[in-house]
Amino acid sequence: MASKPHVVIIGAGFAGVHAARRLKKVPVSITVVDRGTSHLFQPLLYQCATGVLSEGAITSPIRHLLRRQRNVNVVLGEADDIDVAAKVLTVLGADGSPAQISYDYLVVGTGMRTAYHGCDDAIENSIGMKTLDDALAIRRQVLGAFEIAETLTDPEERRKWLTFAVAGAGPTGVEIAGQIRELATLALGREFDSIDPTEARVLLFHGADRILPSFTESLSKKAQRTLDRIGVETHLGVHVVDVGEDTVTTKDKKTDETTTYKARTTLWTAGVEAVPFARTLAKALGVEADRSGRIPVRDDLSVEGHPEVFVAGDTSSLNKLPGVAEVAMQGGRHVGGVIADLVAGQSERKPFKYHDLGNAAYIARRNAIVQSGPLEMSGTLGWLAWGVIHVAFLAGVRNRMGALVTWSATLITGTRSERAITYGDPRRAHQPYPDE
Repeated sequence: MASKPHVVIIGAGFAGVHAARRLKKVPVSITVVDRGTSHLFQPLLYQCATGVLSEGAITSPIRHLLRRQRNVNVVLGEADDIDVAAKVLTVLGADGSPAQISYDYLVVGTGMRTAYHGCDDAIENSIGMKTLDDALAIRRQVLGAFEIAETLTDPEERRKWLTFAVAGAGPTGVEIAGQIRELATLALGREFDSIDPTEARVLLFHGADRILPSFTESLSKKAQRTLDRIGVETHLGVHVVDVGEDTVTTKDKKTDETTTYKARTTLWTAGVEAVPFARTLAKALGVEADRSGRIPVRDDLSVEGHPEVFVAGDTSSLNKLPGVAEVAMQGGRHVGGVIADLVAGQSERKPFKYHDLGNAAYIARRNAIVQSGPLEMSGTLGWLAWGVIHVAFLAGVRNRMGALVTWSATLITGTRSERAITYGDPRRAHQPYPDE
């Protein structure tokens, strides 16, 4: 009996999970390779970072998501190299040891990572916003900043700790900036003795002439008015060119004038690039990745000259589609469908057609913007639509119900329950008492 075709899926993000699910009833064996054990719902990372939702509310174990698929095997590891002629993928396991996995079809959904555009100091002195580790680091830094400011007597040092800089005013930057400001004014407003958290400054820097350029100008203006109202300080037409331990420097695009601000916390949401394996793959496939490392694909999401290799989601450069969850979901389902047709003996490949269901961004409490074709919503109506969209896309009934309950409690009470942080070396908790 001939063995079943082996489909290897790199990445258990939106593209990878939806590709695997599409192949549930197809006579193939599937191996899903991911660096982590959980599928992450990236659009709500900022809420985890600011104490609204727990990390468990925006993640689902990969094995749990795919538990009903008997044709799936999950491997914890990182794609490191590939031999496209032999159709063999090299994966570094959790212990660092390499393993070779052969494939008949390869699906790449590795996603993107934070790009710093040559601002090397930002790598050391700022925090990105792409992974769960990033979100937890931001939570620790932001909440810790208020705690440290409470212990200081020097007003200048306090101001540094209570100033938060955000580079990039796309959806992620706007959402995190608004949430930090609301954390300070609503959740922490009456909880400190020596400082007034409502005096915390949130500086939002962006190179374009308006925030949220992926939305219409009218929605962008409405979002800007909301940010102004809650106290976010927006600086447009500037690029962040240097990030120090307690400073952030910007350059005006028109005048080249530089300005330095005192801030102990800088968050970087100003761009993304492909993970290193994407460039390794592009070189092995003999194709040229774009400036951000995205891999060019044909209209069926396969790579030219390698019909067995598919790239879906953010890593694909097809038609400059936006790097949003719905593109990855639809791309993953399409790739799964193409492979299913090939396994069934069909040679004709259907082109990928993206159906734009819209874009949404949370601005502030009871305020969001949603754009879907000619339809535009903002304010409370936009906020309700935003909630419906995100609950629908969350993986798992438990996460959906949990998010609804948590959002309701936060809306009613103004508090945020996910604020636990610790400092120091945890090993010291297990050391014996010193001799007296």
